[in-house]
Amino acid sequence: MPSTRKATAAVVAFLAATATTTGCESGATATAAPTASRGPGCPTVLTKAKQAVRAAEDVNAPWSGPTTGPEAVSGRTIAYVAQTMTNPGVSGVAKGVQEASKVIGWDVRTIDGQGTPAGIRAALAEAIALEPSGIVIGGFDPGSVSKQVEQADAAGIPLIGWHATAAPGPSTKPKLFSNITTKVEDVAKISADWIIARSNGRAGVVLFTDASIPFAKRKSELIKKELATCPDVDLLSYEDIPIPEANTRTVEKVSSLHSRLGDKWTYSAAINDLYFDHAAPALRAAGQKGDGAPFNIGAGDGDPSAFQRINGKRYQSATVPEPLNEQGWQIVDEFNRAFAGEPASGYVAPVHITTADNSGGSLSWDSEGYRRAYRKIWAK
Repeated sequence: MPSTRKATAAVVAFLAATATTTGCESGATATAAPTASRGPGCPTVLTKAKQAVRAAEDVNAPWSGPTTGPEAVSGRTIAYVAQTMTNPGVSGVAKGVQEASKVIGWDVRTIDGQGTPAGIRAALAEAIALEPSGIVIGGFDPGSVSKQVEQADAAGIPLIGWHATAAPGPSTKPKLFSNITTKVEDVAKISADWIIARSNGRAGVVLFTDASIPFAKRKSELIKKELATCPDVDLLSYEDIPIPEANTRTVEKVSSLHSRLGDKWTYSAAINDLYFDHAAPALRAAGQKGDGAPFNIGAGDGDPSAFQRINGKRYQSATVPEPLNEQGWQIVDEFNRAFAGEPASGYVAPVHITTADNSGGSLSWDSEGYRRAYRKIWAK
């Protein structure tokens, strides 16, 4: 009898170990135990996701940007051409550029493109006519103003973009000294990791995107790819709603999804926070609590309205915000490097996750250390 009990125990232990170690492998299935009694099907992925999320939620992370560079070049002027100043991301960066320019001793002129192709072309033409030392491409595609970009290059005016191209850093086509943005790969991965970590590896997810924008579509595809690393995270629906139509289509779509999916829908991710602004009324009408499922994360800029929803626990739990003010300071530092004949810094801000637990009630994400670091570099 003792030997039989030992053999039985050994078999049970072996089966448990096998289920734990094979759950995350491609094509693996787990049928030996009911859902309620088994652990998540991706223990390794879950551990890594939790580690990544803890790091991204740290509001006291040390400055990881440049600590050396040229001292301030004096007597320069910057033209900030904004896609539209009603865009919180664009206006937030403009504020950072103005703040940093005051410190370094430069003049800044902000020109609003009013959010239309004609307005943006006119704004950039106006900026070039001012003959500034440098021009910021603030939140629009330089390919849509290729003629003006060529004119600026011919005039020897360096261009620096914010969210102007898909990738951070210097660009040859279009010609930009640098483009300031977080990496879409990092934003997508941490957004998916937050869902995996918070759900403990078990979630039913709806993903909102705008497939008409290549950058947005790529972001959502990367989110899908990361979610798929955990077999017990199910993508229930992949919704393509163009951003200009989000205000008219999201409410109806969310109502339909809630009716069809019910309690299976526990999490959402969107390529931009604004989808949850429009989803909130539909979820409220469906009787969902603001601090309950579905728990929503925006893989977007982190505009003030998103922070308000997060702080108030109203149908959005998290966002992956850009450090807008810091990026404005970086733009000024990159121009200073261009004026001094030095290469771009190559710095890309790390991703951050804002929740009600770490926002401190603020309406934007502003990291620590960058003002001191840039002042030291510039000797200001």
